[in-house]
Amino acid sequence: MSKLKYIVNRYKFFLILCIFLILLSYFEKDLAFNILSISNDSFIQMIEVIPPIMLLLGLLDEWISRESIMKYMGPDSSIVGIILSIGLAAFAAGPMYAAFPFTEVLLKKGVKFSNIIIFMNAWCVIKISTLLFEISALGFEFTLFRLLINLPGVIIMGYLIEYLINKEFIIKKDIP
Repeated sequence: MSKLKYIVNRYKFFLILCIFLILLSYFEKDLAFNILSISNDSFIQMIEVIPPIMLLLGLLDEWISRESIMKYMGPDSSIVGIILSIGLAAFAAGPMYAAFPFTEVLLKKGVKFSNIIIFMNAWCVIKISTLLFEISALGFEFTLFRLLINLPGVIIMGYLIEYLINKEFIIKKDIP
């Protein structure tokens, strides 16, 4: 019985949404079908993206030592840490939710919190694949100006968030 309680408690939001979808399908079949179709597309996209990311994370975790990461991206890192954070994110592929597992590995390796925030922000706005698409759709000049505005903003945001967040929250004792 306790295992059933655990499962129900862990997946309560999913179960509530399933019940809601069943009720909705009774009243609005087309809307329910659209919701299922969009959910299926999102699930397939995640299944295509997550396995390669997990493989890369495993390799990153094993091949790059904590000492190397600390040297270049740790608390004593300077401009090199910023450049590496932006570079890692710029060459990344995949949607934003793919950055979260990378962020966990970076936290475990002892990367400076501002560099992690810079990495996550750069993942959103400075990916090379996105820039190439943006150049073709909106033009080189627009992309260049947006990049020149976003790049300092990404760096400032990283340091501002690190300054504002409680240091005990950043350095978790339970992360091995």
